[in-house]
Amino acid sequence: MLLAFGRYADASGHRGPITHDLALRWIRLPAGAARLYLARRLEIIRVFAKHSAAFDPRTQVPPAGLFGRAHRRRQPHIYSEDEVGALLRQAARLRPQAGLRRHTYVTLLGLLAATGLRISEALHLARADVDLDRDVLTVLGTKFNKSRLVPLHPSTTTALRGYAEKRNRFFRSQGGDHFFQDDRGSPLKYCNVFPTLQTLRGQLGWKNRGIDRPPRFHDFRHTVAVRCLVRSYAENVDVDQRIAALATYLGHVKVSDTYWYLTAVPELMALTAARFEAFATNQRKTSP
Repeated sequence: MLLAFGRYADASGHRGPITHDLALRWIRLPAGAARLYLARRLEIIRVFAKHSAAFDPRTQVPPAGLFGRAHRRRQPHIYSEDEVGALLRQAARLRPQAGLRRHTYVTLLGLLAATGLRISEALHLARADVDLDRDVLTVLGTKFNKSRLVPLHPSTTTALRGYAEKRNRFFRSQGGDHFFQDDRGSPLKYCNVFPTLQTLRGQLGWKNRGIDRPPRFHDFRHTVAVRCLVRSYAENVDVDQRIAALATYLGHVKVSDTYWYLTAVPELMALTAARFEAFATNQRKTSP
């Protein structure tokens, strides 16, 4: 966006420091854009203008809040176990049936559902990053340039090992270095993976599923966080410690980033209500 802003400034003949007028003209440039999008453009220009003001005090920093809030948490989709199963079964029907593609997508989607990896992290996994003997993934240089180890459940390791054996049979020469590969032995690209998810959703009749957008890859990440919290309450463990561990597992910089992923699903609300009822009953019993 900053590059687009610079090109706009050059094309309009602007010279000198950033001004309110220049910034607002560029921010309002997209016809019919939502205020949330305009607010994001303002946010970006404000940061750049603050930086520029350190070198040129004539720089004008646009006021904050001109277009409202720049961030809004949209409702994620929390996958049920039945939905995950249906998605994997549909992926198993992908064509060509004799190719590697269907095995690749079943395993990729299953890994996202089991670990909450970012789709980019899963696509960038190298063969050497998947330690099937120690049940662990090595995720390197991901968001914020963080790296981490991701322990795997033995059932997940079994699925990954089965896929690796199929992949190696398809490519006797071992194919490329990436763990997930297409029918030509090339690494999967997001520009191809996303349309495949769209196809699977359409075949299953999934549209908005009661929220303002259809289920996404990133919703697996939300689902893992929520299911972990539900299990923590059900097992009566220290939830604060569990959330801290989950933050590390998901590769978050701050534990507050993990709380962003939590959603009040019915199972969680039922556990919360039961806990509060027990607390209230105990309070009544101990009251003088």
